[in-house]
Amino acid sequence: MASTNTKAAAETQEKKFDWHQIKSFLPIISFVAIVAIFAILTGGALVTPRNITLIISGGFTLMIATVGVYMIMSMGCLDFSQGSMMGLSCAVVCFLSQYNPILAILGGMATGALIGLINALFHVKGQVQSFVVTMCMMFLLRGVIAYITTASPVYAATYLTALATNTPLLIGIVVAVLVVAYLVLHFTALGSNLKAIGASESGARFAGINVQRTKIIIYVVAGAITGFAALINAIRIGSVTSQAGNMLETQILIALVLGGMPINGGARSRFSSVVTGVLSYLVLQRGLVMLGFTTEIQQLILGIVFVIMVAVFSERAANQVIK
Repeated sequence: MASTNTKAAAETQEKKFDWHQIKSFLPIISFVAIVAIFAILTGGALVTPRNITLIISGGFTLMIATVGVYMIMSMGCLDFSQGSMMGLSCAVVCFLSQYNPILAILGGMATGALIGLINALFHVKGQVQSFVVTMCMMFLLRGVIAYITTASPVYAATYLTALATNTPLLIGIVVAVLVVAYLVLHFTALGSNLKAIGASESGARFAGINVQRTKIIIYVVAGAITGFAALINAIRIGSVTSQAGNMLETQILIALVLGGMPINGGARSRFSSVVTGVLSYLVLQRGLVMLGFTTEIQQLILGIVFVIMVAVFSERAANQVIK
């Protein structure tokens, strides 16, 4: 009887192992499938050089901002203020660009970092769940953006918008951000600390990790990264209106989930989710546009895909919750 139970347990463990192995490849398989499906449906138009360029250039801001949110989600937290944060930071960048480019970059990053700090203090010190805090911040900042753009949009300096056609430069900036983030998260203790917090805050504390300090630092850093992404947004868009950054947080969340990111973070968080997920989202979005779907149908399809991917990658067995 004992040997039978042992054999059954071993088979169960093997099945779990196989499923986890399969899940690790699902984001790449999904990306290839999305590209193949839309390439066929569009008669090959999706993979023409022009469309590939449009897909890549449309994702610079999203790719950079997703890096910061990845770190937050690794801890089992969420940030719904990213879109509004982007809008306000971009307004600061555009305004300061009229005086000095360095000041514009630093101002945008400082704005994002300050907003991230406020989010962190309410979440960590005030013990308010992250999605509640950041959702409130989203509405607050959306009102601020609407107020400062009431008379007219905030325009960036012409020397900044002139860089919009310099695609190699923008690609280089995005790649540099990804490389630096990858090196920090994989060759320092920070990456493992974030996953430990996401898996279990109590366990992380027993392991000697200062959970509160780490959370505050990550929210500030993620805000600064979004503030830097606002620079790229200012280069590409050239101005800020009341709709600036609208729905960015949703795009980031869908992209990360498409990349295999567990919605509740933890040990199975992978940095590759940033690149794979953003590329999958961009191809999916571009493909739906090329097929002529209305905005409402696009949102419906993206919502269905999001729910499916959340169901697949959530770590329900670990009993993790959003903090």
